Amino acid sequence: MALIITDECINCDVCEPECPNNAISQGDEIYIIDPDKCTECVGHYDTPQCREVCPVDCIPEDPDRVESKDQLMEKFKKLTSA
Repeated sequence: MALIITDECINCDVCEPECPNNAISQGDEIYIIDPDKCTECVGHYDTPQCREVCPVDCIPEDPDRVESKDQLMEKFKKLTSA
């Protein structure tokens, strides 16, 4: 699954630089995650780095973007191939 950032986001700026796929950006009111770039850090790390640093635990899985680890790995490969 891709991850999402909920309304509990406090705009603390710690998640954006942690994303290896540059999937996180500042939205109108809170940070947002581009689901086409989010691999939950599969291919980079064992755990999603944004979740590791989020002080308010506002980054759950997106129930509308269900993806298996294999699908996330395929997305990672597409994003990192030149």
